[in-house]
Amino acid sequence: MGKHDDTLRGKGAPQLPLGFEHRASNARDDLIVAAPLGAAMQLIDCWPDWPSPVVVLTGPAGSGKTHLATIWMKRAAARPIAVVAQDETALTEAAAGPVLVEDIDRQAFDEVQLFHLINTVSQNGTHLLMTARNWPASRPVQLPDLRSRLAAATVVAIGEPDEALLAQVIEKLFADRQIAVDPKVIDYMVHRMERSLEAARAIVRRMDELALARRCKISRSLAGEALNEWEAGRHGMEMS
Repeated sequence: MGKHDDTLRGKGAPQLPLGFEHRASNARDDLIVAAPLGAAMQLIDCWPDWPSPVVVLTGPAGSGKTHLATIWMKRAAARPIAVVAQDETALTEAAAGPVLVEDIDRQAFDEVQLFHLINTVSQNGTHLLMTARNWPASRPVQLPDLRSRLAAATVVAIGEPDEALLAQVIEKLFADRQIAVDPKVIDYMVHRMERSLEAARAIVRRMDELALARRCKISRSLAGEALNEWEAGRHGMEMS
């Protein structure tokens, strides 16, 4: 439904786009690997030969953490778990094989449980992958024994995308919506927008919504409108 066909565009009242979710592929071959993702991708590809039983993958929102975690989960047959107090099921999973905890810095995890989880992984020769935006620096740990365990973990950071990567990501985001875009429009976006994958996703989604509602093509002027909306929204959040 996201495909913009000029033959379907016509004059008339704007139509509200239907709320269909566009699912991006999380396959290994669909991942755009460049310098900001290089170290993280190498770590995923070299499993199970990891430098430590616990790996923390950090990066800003939309940087590719979930994509990488999904690739690893399929590769390692890992189970997603939560860090909840006295959850024996999670410890049993960790003893049996690799486990994944996503967004550890954005959940109310139990420190004692995480300590036991790390010990279980280490004692049974399995692996734990955790994802976070900025952690543990952004969330001080109170339990001394847990701090020592986390200090021994391998932390791999995903950096912000450069212009070349951002352009590739924008092209893929449009392709996921079955939209072919003039490279000049993408170039215009890259040189005006915040260099983050979170911004790229939001702006592409808004451009698609506007184009569908107005029955028009994806254009530079539409990109400018979506970019201005994004900047206004970000400014409003900073001021509040």
